[in-house]
Amino acid sequence: MHRYRSHSCGSLRESDIGKEVRLSGWCHRIRDHGGVLFVDLRDHYGLTQAVADPDSPAFKQVEKFRSEWVVRIDGKVRRRPEGTDNPELPTGQVEVYISDVEVLGAAAELPMPVFGDQDYPEEIRLKYRFLDLRRDKLHDNIMKRGQIIDSIRRRMKDGGFFEFQTPILTASSPEGARDFLVPSRLHPGKFYALPQAPQQFKQLIMVAGFDRYFQIAPCFRDEDARADRSPGEFYQLDIEMSFVTQDDVFNAVEPVLRGVFEEFAGGKAVTPKFPRIAYADAMRKYGTDKPDLRNPIEMADVSDAFRGSGFKIFARILENADSAVWAIPAPGGGNRAFCDRMNSWAQGEGQPGLGYIFWREGEEGGAGPLAKNIGPERTKQIADQLKLGVGDACFFVAGKPKDFVKFAGPARTKVGEELGLIKQDRFDFCWIVDFPMYEWNEEEKKIDFSHNPFSMPNMDADEFLSLDPAADADKLLAIKAIQYDVVCNGIELSSGAIRNHRPDIMKKAFAIAGYGEDVLEAKFGGMLRALTYGAPPHGGIAPGIDRIVMLLCGEENLREVVLFPMNQRAEDLLMGAPSEVTAKQLRELNIRLNLPEKK
Repeated sequence: MHRYRSHSCGSLRESDIGKEVRLSGWCHRIRDHGGVLFVDLRDHYGLTQAVADPDSPAFKQVEKFRSEWVVRIDGKVRRRPEGTDNPELPTGQVEVYISDVEVLGAAAELPMPVFGDQDYPEEIRLKYRFLDLRRDKLHDNIMKRGQIIDSIRRRMKDGGFFEFQTPILTASSPEGARDFLVPSRLHPGKFYALPQAPQQFKQLIMVAGFDRYFQIAPCFRDEDARADRSPGEFYQLDIEMSFVTQDDVFNAVEPVLRGVFEEFAGGKAVTPKFPRIAYADAMRKYGTDKPDLRNPIEMADVSDAFRGSGFKIFARILENADSAVWAIPAPGGGNRAFCDRMNSWAQGEGQPGLGYIFWREGEEGGAGPLAKNIGPERTKQIADQLKLGVGDACFFVAGKPKDFVKFAGPARTKVGEELGLIKQDRFDFCWIVDFPMYEWNEEEKKIDFSHNPFSMPNMDADEFLSLDPAADADKLLAIKAIQYDVVCNGIELSSGAIRNHRPDIMKKAFAIAGYGEDVLEAKFGGMLRALTYGAPPHGGIAPGIDRIVMLLCGEENLREVVLFPMNQRAEDLLMGAPSEVTAKQLRELNIRLNLPEKK
């Protein structure tokens, strides 16, 4: 028999009854039922119940077992007594009657329990991550992560993509988030940077003549943590394609995402065909470019109902041509208690309040202060426009949309959550398209890039090259870039673009934003030079692996789907990173520390 096991703790079945077996694993739970000891033995594959009674030659040793001890158990498989089967376990029909045991690894007193699903402070969970990972839910999440990545890799290869690996030690990028720097011992005073993304490399792969690239790529950014973004490092499905339009990228990526989500959705519906929503429409309807389409609420411009009305606050705001009044419908929210609760929430968000109208039985027009100010005719106009009636409500935000949209979007979400309108049994995808290429920088009084400066403008090349930044300001601000985001349930999985592969168009694009060729050459000379030697039209995208897994595991924090995450201060409490280094190491790198004074 094998030194440690003849079977795993998840493999024994009724067909094994009568066999002498050997199992090794962790003592998941130990129970004493009137002098009979039950040990739930756990390994990676599952759990088996083992039993020792006073007649067992190993009884005295089993009495010493404690939670999370690693032990070897020998014994005979037998059927569980009638009425004690556990249908939730694959091994639930049988148990092992213990004849011999060996303690392979005793465990000290646990700082946190492994059995059960208690919520423990982040500091303890991360410091003792190896214990946290023994818990069923987290263990299952990590295993599902591996299965999801396998599925993605298989689907990408089936789609004609080739997997390449790009460098980890590279040059510092002048744009984007803050780099992690790595000092060079061989080149004193110089530093490598860990890649924020393989962006330039994957474009260079296209310039080099390869066609369909992908990689499960590690990325490194020295930025603050969020629930949907790990501090320090994360993984993305990095994709680039040559000789493609936006439609080609969508047609290649959408089946991969849809297929993976359908495979691991656990019965939840997945969008059959991802709708395309223009950036401007997303902001107007949902107050965000990351809309959660499970929420059916769509905001609407109801300025006409308030222009020149008796509600003087909104009427005066609308005297400014750039201002508007948007409505946030609340179907089923037609009672004063809910409306007052939303008003209080708005005040807690730093707003003066949240105006509302609600409709109830036996009351002409609508109820609430706004309804009385604008009268039944205008109230009916709003109800008809939004298809609202008795039992419904509506909230209003006013001012310049670019200013109030940051509040309107969360307000829409809050209404949907409070009224239970968000469908929890689905994964709703969409593409956000037609991002503005430029925007007006009010502080510097100049046109600047709105999003990604390396995207192709969505207009005829000759027409773009002929634009005059001094005379065509309005036309410039109307230019759309061929940029796109893919969003699922309100979470942005990725941004992407058709790249600007022509040096003349790139120089013009930067010149419009006030950057001369010298700046372009100094910051992006390598890429610019590559494009001058025959670059194909190309584009791509990079969906976040961690976010995909988080959604499919039903988690709200990336920590629950990453093996060894850092805390919110980018510290690895388990390994003690970042850590101090020795004076010898610093001398080898020609580095002298200049630490801030301790306060």
